[in-house]
Amino acid sequence: MNSSSLPTNCLPAVYLPQPYYERDSAIIRSAWWAAGLIDLAQSCALPEHKMLRHTGIFHEDIIQQQHSICPEQLLQLIHNIIKYSGQNDLSFLFGHQLLPGNIPHLSHKLNAANNLSELIDCLVQDQMLFSPLLNLRLCYEGDELVIYWQDACGADDCFVFLLEALCTAISSFSRWLNGERHPWKFYFAHKAPGYIEQYEVHLQGEIHFECQRNAMAIQRDYCFQPWQKKSNYRSPSTADADADECYFHLSQQPQPEGQKGFLTEVYNYLHHNISHTPNLEKTAADFGMSSASFKRKLKKHRSHFQAIYDQVRKDLAVFWINQEGWSSEQVAKKLHFHDVANLRRAFKKWTGMTLWAARN
Repeated sequence: MNSSSLPTNCLPAVYLPQPYYERDSAIIRSAWWAAGLIDLAQSCALPEHKMLRHTGIFHEDIIQQQHSICPEQLLQLIHNIIKYSGQNDLSFLFGHQLLPGNIPHLSHKLNAANNLSELIDCLVQDQMLFSPLLNLRLCYEGDELVIYWQDACGADDCFVFLLEALCTAISSFSRWLNGERHPWKFYFAHKAPGYIEQYEVHLQGEIHFECQRNAMAIQRDYCFQPWQKKSNYRSPSTADADADECYFHLSQQPQPEGQKGFLTEVYNYLHHNISHTPNLEKTAADFGMSSASFKRKLKKHRSHFQAIYDQVRKDLAVFWINQEGWSSEQVAKKLHFHDVANLRRAFKKWTGMTLWAARN
């Protein structure tokens, strides 16, 4: 029997899982994210003992260049800051200071970018350093470049904080390099918050809430234009040279560079294998574990299989309808629905919209 005669859920996967990191993987360098957040919170008079509560992070660890923490610790730190600070602008303020960062080899690469496309390529290549908690997924849609943000490890109530910080980081740093702001458009799935003025002040772009995606987009023509007024590149200091030497030695040690978070890798697997109607059992097997172990790992990351599978199908349906102009019948067939009526019901559940409304 050849593969063409096998049921679709028995076909070999076209994309197999790549190495990934988990909530408890110590892959985040404390001297960047954690140290920056703690310094910012302390400048707003937030006591250190409240910030570090239940994080397993200690002050003496943060000042060590080689110290790393796991996503779970960083998420707990952000949760504490949100809970105890009472300020709505800390995420945006942190975003302004996040780039180019204090990891020399990355900051040098970012400063050396000649245009927005090169800058974004650097961020994607080193996204485990820049954005370990949210994944960046790039897509050209029509005449726009779109950066999609995806949960990597189970951000829960920290997700909006991370969105605000990372969108601010890219728009702010690109504005600094260019000498003037780029006309970004921002799309958020959450409702407009009570502090919408912070979005307007810090993002300074076209802002949309209650969307079907968490993304930022820009006309592709802007991506390849040389910076209008390239900011002066800061010459490395002696301290930078020492730090470079430190990170050179770190780079000789095994580092999971290029890896994605577990939830991102599950999403990628389902996205690439959607034509095979992936199910829990087949997905778990390809991830090298039993269905029970796979469900436990998903639960540890604050998710479950059906939630990610529905997210993949929703994203694909919206893309095929809006960008490709597919008919409802084409989408239903591609997503393995028996008829359009079933797709309509599922789409309404996923998005709160009808298929007709999604086309307008």
